[in-house]
Amino acid sequence: MSYDSEIHSLSDTMVDSQDEMVVQPASGERDQVAEINPDHLDNDTEQSKNVILATDFEAMKAIALPPLLDEPPILEDAVNTWTVENWRALSKKEHGPIFEAGGFPWRILLFPFGNNVDQSSIYLEHGFEDTSSIPEDWSCCVQFALVMWNINQPSLHFHHNAHHRFTKEESDWGFTRFLELRKMFQQPWDNSNRPLVENDAVNITAYVRVVKDETGVLWHNFNNYDSKKETGYVGLKNQGATCYLNSLLQSLFFTNAFRKAVYEIPTAEDESITNSAYTLQRLFYQLQISNSAVGTTELTKSFGWDTRHIFEQQDVQELSRKLIERMEERMKGTAAEDALPRMLSGKVKTYVSCIDVEYESSRIEDFWDIQLNVRGIHNLEESFKDYIQQETLDGDNKYWAGDEFKYQDARKGVIFKSFPEVLHLHLKRFEYDIQRDTMMKINDRFEYPEVLNLEPFLDNDADKSEPWIYKLHGVLVHSGDLNGGHYYAYLKPNKDGWFHKFDDDKVTKATMRETLEENFGGEYPASLVQARTGLQKKAPIMRQMSAYMLVYIRESRLDQVLTPVNKEDCPAHLQKRLDEEAAAREAKKREREEQHLYLPAKVITEESFRHHGGTDLTNFDANPAEDPAAPRFYRTKKQTSMEDLVAQIAHDINQSPKMVRLWIMVNRQNKTTRPDQPIMDLKPTIEETFSRTTTTSRDYALRVWAEVAEEVDAKGDAIWPTYQSNANGVVVKNDLILLFLKHFDAEKQTLEGVGHIYVSKEKRVEELVPIIAKKMGWGEKLPSGEQLAMWEEIKPAMIESLKAKQSLKAAELQDGDIICFQRVVDRKSGEILGKIPRLGDRSPEETPRRWDRYDDAKAFYDFLCNKREIRFDPHPRYEKANYQSFILTLSTKIFYDQLAERVGEQLGVEPTHLRFFTVNASTGTPKAPIKRAQAQNQNLGTLLNNAYSTQGTPTKPNSLFFEVLDMSLAELDTKKNVKVTWLSEGITKADSFDVLVPKQGHIEDLVQALTKKAQIQDEQEGGRIRVYEINHHKFFRDLAPNYPVVSLNDYADIIAERIPEEEADADDRDFIRVVHFQNDSSRVHGIPFKFLLKEGEPFSETKKRLEKRTGIKGKAFEKIKFAILRRYQKPAYIGDDDVLFDEGGSLEDDILLGLDHPDRTRATRNGGEMFLR
Repeated sequence: MSYDSEIHSLSDTMVDSQDEMVVQPASGERDQVAEINPDHLDNDTEQSKNVILATDFEAMKAIALPPLLDEPPILEDAVNTWTVENWRALSKKEHGPIFEAGGFPWRILLFPFGNNVDQSSIYLEHGFEDTSSIPEDWSCCVQFALVMWNINQPSLHFHHNAHHRFTKEESDWGFTRFLELRKMFQQPWDNSNRPLVENDAVNITAYVRVVKDETGVLWHNFNNYDSKKETGYVGLKNQGATCYLNSLLQSLFFTNAFRKAVYEIPTAEDESITNSAYTLQRLFYQLQISNSAVGTTELTKSFGWDTRHIFEQQDVQELSRKLIERMEERMKGTAAEDALPRMLSGKVKTYVSCIDVEYESSRIEDFWDIQLNVRGIHNLEESFKDYIQQETLDGDNKYWAGDEFKYQDARKGVIFKSFPEVLHLHLKRFEYDIQRDTMMKINDRFEYPEVLNLEPFLDNDADKSEPWIYKLHGVLVHSGDLNGGHYYAYLKPNKDGWFHKFDDDKVTKATMRETLEENFGGEYPASLVQARTGLQKKAPIMRQMSAYMLVYIRESRLDQVLTPVNKEDCPAHLQKRLDEEAAAREAKKREREEQHLYLPAKVITEESFRHHGGTDLTNFDANPAEDPAAPRFYRTKKQTSMEDLVAQIAHDINQSPKMVRLWIMVNRQNKTTRPDQPIMDLKPTIEETFSRTTTTSRDYALRVWAEVAEEVDAKGDAIWPTYQSNANGVVVKNDLILLFLKHFDAEKQTLEGVGHIYVSKEKRVEELVPIIAKKMGWGEKLPSGEQLAMWEEIKPAMIESLKAKQSLKAAELQDGDIICFQRVVDRKSGEILGKIPRLGDRSPEETPRRWDRYDDAKAFYDFLCNKREIRFDPHPRYEKANYQSFILTLSTKIFYDQLAERVGEQLGVEPTHLRFFTVNASTGTPKAPIKRAQAQNQNLGTLLNNAYSTQGTPTKPNSLFFEVLDMSLAELDTKKNVKVTWLSEGITKADSFDVLVPKQGHIEDLVQALTKKAQIQDEQEGGRIRVYEINHHKFFRDLAPNYPVVSLNDYADIIAERIPEEEADADDRDFIRVVHFQNDSSRVHGIPFKFLLKEGEPFSETKKRLEKRTGIKGKAFEKIKFAILRRYQKPAYIGDDDVLFDEGGSLEDDILLGLDHPDRTRATRNGGEMFLR
């Protein structure tokens, strides 16, 4: 890459702004391009050396064409000089003579007076005369330099260099700001007495180096790049920060035997998005057949990950282990049950061997991967040697070899008994730095071979009938530092052939140098860095990318591991499901592509209106497949005639087309949608009819109401009350208006459509009563003592009473208006039909009005405008399973006590014993409880919007958690809630309880409350109970029975357990505190506890008591390693013959017994949690 101020293609940008100083590197080049003042460019370094003449082409080439970081093989070098004369007389654009390099023609393109800048602009371009003859996929990778030098004094010269992938589209590349014109002509050059351009003439020499494009993507810009077409493979989409997951999944996918084993997991009965085996099968099959990058959203959802996990980079080793363990669990009882252990699991022996006597203590364990040190180690072989390096136990650290041999000098170490067919090596690139007190990335150079011999690291009695030779299959790379970076993988899909780079959704071929050398880490070679920067740098430049995981396959098992995976190997049910989904996607795609040909029609019918229980005539967004009140939906072509549409609608509602006419629905200024006038001319197309309507709706659809005629003439033609066409085709509009009727039933608390009527404008409101009564089937008139109350629904939030004596014209009613009516008891004072009797007017026998019942339609409309469906879920900590989730439709205007009353009625509990919690919108978990005292004067809408939360997290607007308390909220205020974890079976079964204790109480009160809550025996019946605090998975302190509850640490966890008999009267000094950790003593997990030590007891016996004490049994216990943990020291692992009571002379507070075993619940890295559900 050059040092110049601007490099680009002329064909890309013909005009550059004066202040644009952009260097356009090729996509594969990740280094920053330096911008250096041209006054000192290149020539400062030359002054420190012997003067090089521009006529010495070989010497100039060495300077002008520095080594490239990509190090591509050189095919040919070419040098061509163009003598430019009469510079000031040149035209705006000039071409140099054509010369050949790499079998292709080239020439210099010159803008003597600048390409819209005040500097000369010089480019290199291909010299094809007939550009149409260039193949579409033609490309040539070239490193080049352009040198301008004085014809008479070759020591005066100036140059720029660059590299570029020349294609048919990008035919030129070079320097818009090559050199300022004033410096070329007016100033003496480089401390000489003559300018660079002398006598209006100068030489321009092109140094062209054509290099080999081994992978087909060298310096590729990846515009319109097709991974499948170029490589035969597809990548994975990055969801946010899931590149680490993508690299691991690609590695597992190209371990073909693993893919086949996953396909054998039976998932036909559980095609659920929560089944990780099923989603992994789907992902693998899509990678196998897809032509474009595949998404991982389904898989991460099956892991239980939310947005937070998607945007956090997790620990790859932990993810790998958990994913493989999960698949192994799903394979139990299937044909592939032993596939993963056979493929991925090896055996290692941990031993202590006495030097002077014949005594050895050892155990053999399975391993799924190996963690190898990188810091201070040069290569993989040395790291394996470091792994099996022996430690000598002598002096004060002698090994106890039992009563027969006593203390002996011994060697302690590990040795491998076998390696798996597929070996996963995790390089410890991230380690804790004690001095900085933080995790750091180790960028040390660490080499790994293509072929690895592991026989030297096997035990002498290991099976060596087959060579333990391994071939490199995959390199997973991290580029960046601890705080951020990018992950990608180099994988070799087949036994023979190329490695490929899998970088999220992009797949490219990769050279062995890219796979190996570029990912060893460490410094860039000094010669390469110096040549590229032109500067002497004292501090080395470190590579940011380095391998962190290696995958090797045993050479003798390559054919088995990389066995071909065909479409037939995938489960048939999965293929069928994915084929159906692909067909559905294709149909949707076609629908989208053809969408411009269609104009939907949404049709309100009499039937849909009768089912409508809300405001207006319908909800146009409702789905007709789910809601009978939704308008009918027709996907019609724009060129369909209105006559054809009417015929289709008539057929669907079992009517003759003659009996149906459509009314255009329009949006009124008050934001309601009502029928305006009928469509009389059915010859125009749907598109033409739609274009004539005035609509402000965002809904691109023709909205109509379908009217069915109630009368016919002698010919069987429909008779329409208004807008009737006469014999000469003239449409007659009389004084009748179209009104829609809705009935509010106060008893049923329902509002529903009745139908439509035509009424003269001159009629009074009271004259509608017999018409409505007849429509409702109530007879000619209402029973004595009853009347109708009527309102006009102007808009959802505006319902106005209609006066009995008022005419419809005076009430300003028009076509499409809605009248709502309700039967009420007749009162002499009821002059206004919309007046409803007050509650005090009722007789004593009548039931008092409930707050959630509405006596009149106007109040019910207010409810409709403010109603909201609220989902209520039992609090997750609530143990009683008889409470289920439910949904209530409530007004947002109700208050806290009314909310409690309604929910209490639903649950059958006292409202005073209910407590509510708002819901975190991000996690779906409960937030802080809503405090009744503060919420007294707030309605439900306000509670759901803010809920007095100080946590700053968004709240779900339509959801609440509830908790049924054993006491009223008033009594609850006198209690303190303490979360207690009860251990009932050692430490293997932990149940959490929320225990309420009087704020003035003590731990003994907490114990009594816990026994009742957990329904366990009290201390008199079952024995004493120990209560203690833990903090960050470490034992903090015992809590005495008289310890005040109010002093409990809010940030510590409270643990309770029954004290074992042997510990009941033991001296506290005989106990050791026990923690669980994984590999590193800082990675603690699980529940710590106290353990009683016995003097003189060998650890082989101690382990038996530990097994009983912890409740961990069988193979799970056998896999645990035990160690003494001292502050600031490495774990000291314990042998069977060690006496724990004597370890270290005495057990101070900072000495712990550590149980080294994997964390099965979660993996923590850098404070984040990673889990698989």
